[in-house]
Amino acid sequence: MGLTKQYLRYAASAVFGVIGSQKANVAFVTMRGGERGRFVAVAACEHVFIWDVRKAEKVLILKGNKHEVTYLCPSPDGIHVAVGYEDGAVRIFSLLNGESNVSFNGHKSAVTVIRYDTLGSRLVTGSKDTDVIVWDVINECGLYRLKGHKDAVTQALFLKDKNLLVTSSKDSFVKWWDLDTQHCFKTMLGHRSEVWGMALLNQESRLITGSADSELRAWDINYLEEGREAGEPKEKKGKSLLDDDDDDDEEEVVDESPEERILSCKKAGSLLREARDRVVSMTTDAKAKVLACHGSDTVLEVFSVLPEDEVERVMAKKLKRAKKKARYVAHSRDHTVTSATAGTSRWVDCLMCAGGELKIAMLLQNNTVETYSLKMTDKNPTGTKTSRLTLGGHRTDARTLAFSSDNIAILSASGDTVKVWNRSTLQVIRTMACEYALCSLFVPGDRQIILGTKCGKIQIFDLASGTLMETVDAHNGALWSLCLSPDQRGIVTGGTDKRVKFWEFELIMDKDAAQKRLTVKHMRTLQLDEDVLCVKYSPDQRLLAVSLLDCTVKVFYTDTLKFFLSLYGHKLPVLCLDISHDSALIATGSADRNVKIWGLDFGDCHRSMFAHDDSVMFLQFVPKTHLFFTAGKDKKIKQWDADKFEHIQTLEGHHREVWCLAISPNGDHIVSSSHDKSLRLWERTREPIILEEEREMEREAEFEEGMAKGDEPVVISLMSRAERVMEALELFRSESRKMEEHQIACQSAGKQLPPPKANPILVAFGNVSPSRYVLDVIKKVRSSELEVSLLVLPFPYIPDLLSLFNCYVQDGLEVELVCRCLFFLLRIHFGQISSNQMLLTVIDELRINTISKVREIRDVLGFNSAGLQFLQREVESKEEVMFFADATGLLKEKRRKRKKRERAILTIA
Repeated sequence: MGLTKQYLRYAASAVFGVIGSQKANVAFVTMRGGERGRFVAVAACEHVFIWDVRKAEKVLILKGNKHEVTYLCPSPDGIHVAVGYEDGAVRIFSLLNGESNVSFNGHKSAVTVIRYDTLGSRLVTGSKDTDVIVWDVINECGLYRLKGHKDAVTQALFLKDKNLLVTSSKDSFVKWWDLDTQHCFKTMLGHRSEVWGMALLNQESRLITGSADSELRAWDINYLEEGREAGEPKEKKGKSLLDDDDDDDEEEVVDESPEERILSCKKAGSLLREARDRVVSMTTDAKAKVLACHGSDTVLEVFSVLPEDEVERVMAKKLKRAKKKARYVAHSRDHTVTSATAGTSRWVDCLMCAGGELKIAMLLQNNTVETYSLKMTDKNPTGTKTSRLTLGGHRTDARTLAFSSDNIAILSASGDTVKVWNRSTLQVIRTMACEYALCSLFVPGDRQIILGTKCGKIQIFDLASGTLMETVDAHNGALWSLCLSPDQRGIVTGGTDKRVKFWEFELIMDKDAAQKRLTVKHMRTLQLDEDVLCVKYSPDQRLLAVSLLDCTVKVFYTDTLKFFLSLYGHKLPVLCLDISHDSALIATGSADRNVKIWGLDFGDCHRSMFAHDDSVMFLQFVPKTHLFFTAGKDKKIKQWDADKFEHIQTLEGHHREVWCLAISPNGDHIVSSSHDKSLRLWERTREPIILEEEREMEREAEFEEGMAKGDEPVVISLMSRAERVMEALELFRSESRKMEEHQIACQSAGKQLPPPKANPILVAFGNVSPSRYVLDVIKKVRSSELEVSLLVLPFPYIPDLLSLFNCYVQDGLEVELVCRCLFFLLRIHFGQISSNQMLLTVIDELRINTISKVREIRDVLGFNSAGLQFLQREVESKEEVMFFADATGLLKEKRRKRKKRERAILTIA
């Protein structure tokens, strides 16, 4: 027996390149009694980063699992932060040590809002599943679930002095909840579209709501039961809602105007924003003296809330100035501050500091965090930008990656910048402005880098000085691919102008610096009929593989540029390809989601594999092996064996499409880039991978994911089918035990005793044998659910099932179905079966009987097929007619002619 090929596992090492994810908000936090307004918390995929905006450094990472962060909320004491995730979970982290000791699981989908009450002892969460849940933070349990909204919850606010809760939703409703009785006592219907934001002002006597238009609506709140304290049972007119006694006069129980029982909320007016689109986010400071609001543009509007006497003074001035044109202003303000940001705003948070200084933190859609400072005591305050976090990430997606030859530096390039990172510290070494980059590489020696851009140019940068050395016009369209020649003397490029160009490195004298600098010299051009998507040298530099837009891959000789092979088979264009280190294999990945492995000697396709659920965007061999990695738009990175055509492992972590990856020259590290703005580093460990265990873990993960998504009907049906199989096996055991006891009794009595009474179930099924009943139960399981049903069978049932399978095979009963079940159980329980000495004889008998019976069935099928072909030839030769399909076609033709003759006769008549 040969040695088993060993694979080593790649594991996630770090996440970098992302400053703030767009799904979750930004929030000011306090770190160890530090200065207020200095630290902000933002989501970074599944983690939470705490940034020091003054030093532009990460001071703490709150590590999550695998689901993306969707909302953040600091606690009133500033020690904790509650984090909501895409799977509906809520975890509370300590800002002192970054650990999470409290977690809540009650939602079925992403958490959209989190709020603490004034004391920080209760937590309210809203989700896309339309539920609102109130949690007890101290006892770490849920208090109650509030149902009523018909769409995702967008905001939830506790009222400080009342035990009330107000929530808004995308269903256009604002609901008021009495937390004493856990019911909705008022629903506001004054919005025509989704309510995206909400805030309480003027000591909770005014409610401001933001909808899908440019109008901020103001609502006056009048409390009707001022004497009732928070937490005190609610007094009602008439009979209590909790009283179960019947009464004939039911009109006394239900109030004619139930919305007016606790408070009344009437529209007082509206305020028009400068922006014309919907409200994206709305927030206030802790004392609700300032309201900040913005849409999906670059403008942030800040409103100052005035006390009543100031409102009257301002209104008097306005009325005097406008005279007849005076209008009622619902939400009065003394001034509006408008601030333009460097990008589209996504989230905002504000914090009022000492001296009337307002600090604002904004998370932009281009992976940037900006902070502003406003002096609210000034007559006309203006916003001053105090910091901007941009160094630690790209503004747009990184579309190309490369490793240096010493495995230390990582290059990433996006639509506007190229960055060089230190792999060990994950710090940026160089940041240089560039055009939209599509491909890149390190020049031998790692002192320069070369980029291929979307406008068809080659850009050469010097890393020591961080400057652009030269820009060369290479192609008339996008330069999609470039490859370093194996002799390291030049590069080859391919673009949308249907040309492949060959370049050589050259040192020329720089007149300005009085020293030599690197450039590229055009040597040859290969003209093709289609756009070039990817080019690759074979490691021996004998061949050049070119991927074209017509879904083919053409292989040429490098020296003469003569055509050698055409690799045809993909249904959509080949987006990526790579050649193994020994120039024996070429692997291609396509937009048709398949990966094909070809031989470079004859161009034959060794295997075609369904690789991803979406387009395969990148493919690369691990150096000096026949293992390769693929990246797809399905957010996954997969490793494959090109010799055994097996899927080895899947690297999951990205939350959007994966654009590209790069493997270090020693194969120990992988870096990948995604549409979620993150760069992820993967490290090869010493842990071996056992493929059977890997497949079992994948199946368990799929099963758990189905459970988490709430697929109860499917899960219940699968469990019920598995339970039926187990019940059938229990019946088989009991009947076998009865027969054994009957035989012992006959032997001790020395005569034949009457058989025991058959089981009523077997009688109902036509007095079938217990073994045949088990087979009938297995046959009734759907083919698509058979393996999953067998997967949940406990191992104690497996020995009896294997013995039954041996009997079925010997009798020739459902051999195909039995073999499918047998092979699946052997894969799943291989370790336990092989270590059980009692099952060795059964397995050996199964091996012999299965092989012989399958051969027998194959011979019968072959004999029958040959006999039918012989009969077909005999009939055709005797009757001179085509059989089967041809005969059917001739019959239709005869009928058509007959109908035509009948129509002609009728016409003549």
